Amino acid sequence: MICPFCRHDDSRVVDSRPVEEGTGIRRRRECTSCQRRFTTSETSLLLVIKRSGATEPFSREKVIAGVSKACQGRPANDDDLALLAQRVEESLRADGQAEVEAHEVGMAILAPLRELDEVAYLRYASVYRNFASLEDFEGEIALLRAEPSRPNIATQAVNSQTAAPKVSSAVPAPEFTN
Repeated sequence: MICPFCRHDDSRVVDSRPVEEGTGIRRRRECTSCQRRFTTSETSLLLVIKRSGATEPFSREKVIAGVSKACQGRPANDDDLALLAQRVEESLRADGQAEVEAHEVGMAILAPLRELDEVAYLRYASVYRNFASLEDFEGEIALLRAEPSRPNIATQAVNSQTAAPKVSSAVPAPEFTN
């Protein structure tokens, strides 16, 4: 690393700390020539290759913006969407690729969105997969019914806040000893 003060091309690392949920690292360095200290920041890049061939850095904000349209009027909040975007990024990074196709990002959104809210999932899938007919919707709904997902996280949170506590009326059976 080149020293920003004396332009010497050698420095030593004094301290390293993870930042941004582990996706980056902050390093405190000291120049071996002038002994002045400076800070560097390293992040691993995840690039998205768009259909046009252009590349851009992965953006959780773009994932949230795209999914929030599908979640309009649904019981998903900002925290749910932020968690979904984080899960999408983690799943894409888990593949170990530095560059992913935009199509792969869309596919990575589908599973966590289905767990969050099946109606939002259906809305997103209809646009993403270019549903052209009623049969496309019916086929996807049939798949949703055939393969139940985990309970909707957003719906479950709303239901747990509004539901009355359940009271058990069962009486425990007496214990008998010999």
